[in-house]
Amino acid sequence: MKIRHVIDGHEADSLDGATYDDIDPFTRSSYATVARGSEKDADLAVAAARQAFDTGPWPRMGFAERGRLLHRFADLIDQHAAEFADAETRDMGKPITEATGHDIPRAAYNLRFFADHARLSASESLPSDTAHHVYVRYESAGVVAAIAPWNYPLMLATWKIAPALAWGNTVVLKPAEDTPRSAALLGRLALEAGIPEGVLNVVLGHGPVGAALTRHPDVDRITFTGSSATGRAISAAAAHHLTPVSLELGGKGAAVVFNDANLDSAVEWTIKAAFNNTGQICLAGSRLYVQHGIYDEFLSRFKTATEQLRLGDPSDRETQIGPLASAQHFAKVTSYLEDEALGGGQIVTGGYDHDWFVRPTVVVDVPSDSLIQRDEVFGPVVTVTPFRTEQEGVDLANSTPYGLSAMAFTDNLHRAHRVAAGLRSGNVWINCFFVRDLRAPFGGVGDSGTGREGGTFSREFFTEPKSVTMRIDT
Repeated sequence: MKIRHVIDGHEADSLDGATYDDIDPFTRSSYATVARGSEKDADLAVAAARQAFDTGPWPRMGFAERGRLLHRFADLIDQHAAEFADAETRDMGKPITEATGHDIPRAAYNLRFFADHARLSASESLPSDTAHHVYVRYESAGVVAAIAPWNYPLMLATWKIAPALAWGNTVVLKPAEDTPRSAALLGRLALEAGIPEGVLNVVLGHGPVGAALTRHPDVDRITFTGSSATGRAISAAAAHHLTPVSLELGGKGAAVVFNDANLDSAVEWTIKAAFNNTGQICLAGSRLYVQHGIYDEFLSRFKTATEQLRLGDPSDRETQIGPLASAQHFAKVTSYLEDEALGGGQIVTGGYDHDWFVRPTVVVDVPSDSLIQRDEVFGPVVTVTPFRTEQEGVDLANSTPYGLSAMAFTDNLHRAHRVAAGLRSGNVWINCFFVRDLRAPFGGVGDSGTGREGGTFSREFFTEPKSVTMRIDT
């Protein structure tokens, strides 16, 4: 299998002919050859997007016509669900039930939602006491560089391209080097849906491709999901041209479980928060803080539920935990299970053996300054720590430079609202996890990023709002 760029309506090899191997994390062997892009390929993709925006029909279409094509695009994602599932599973080891049950339907829904949201969004008409009429236009921003991560390759790619396209922009999508296949398939299906050439370009490769996009003078918006370190580098590069950026970065999510919580529900949701997608999720609830009165019982139930999770071949529909996405990532995650990173903490269940698998791991008695408690592990590893008072629980949850996600479990309505207000996080879930209303803002604070996307927040980022003032007395 050969995976190639999609630039200006055509599949293409890299200009210099370079390639690299696409590694299946379960077999740990190459199953495809990927075009390895360079700065020149990135320049070619941006030029195609620039021309499509400046002279092509896409930004000049009505919302209904663009929406019709985006709905057709979504239909094609559904029709190619088996191919997308295979791509996600073989590229990063995602359990196939997560791909088919969540990621692929959500990718199609992202396109449908933003197609309809753009068409139905109302603009502002501002009353004036003078002889003037003031209104706001939301005009397409231009060329969008969308840099997607490897943990949700399809879903997060569509989270970026759907609002960008719906508001009339053209896009250069750069997937993570480890997960190129679903992005290349998106590029092909966009053309099949009737989206004009040059509107959605896909350029594959490693860091130099992304770096070229972020500093390119013809890129008008940059949307990125990935590590905090890379986010800082992108901000620095974009600053040269004052290019607006939306950054959804790392996380160190906390779940605060109070004495009055429904334990069955709390265990079920915190298991999902810690171990879905093999823990490779920026929203992961990797720090559990459990109130002292229920700590022992909660830990016992959580440990039992953890040990019932099934590891195996991610293409097997019974598998719940697959391999980690790469050898490099396996080395990173397992480093946090060594004595130095644990800081005296004790592993009560889990650990790792070989073949890029880490068993779901629960660690207790972890010092607050230990590496495992401070750093984003990004694997199936969770710490469990007791607390006594409500304020202590909130303070512990906030004791991190990250601020992307947090959870609280309580049956006390007043406490739920107090804690939600007190948690320093862009997203707070009460008695649940990862329930997303696409109208709501999504993003983080601190080291978790800057900016918000979703609903009208995506409109604000992917458009140039323009105020128009008309004199109407003559």
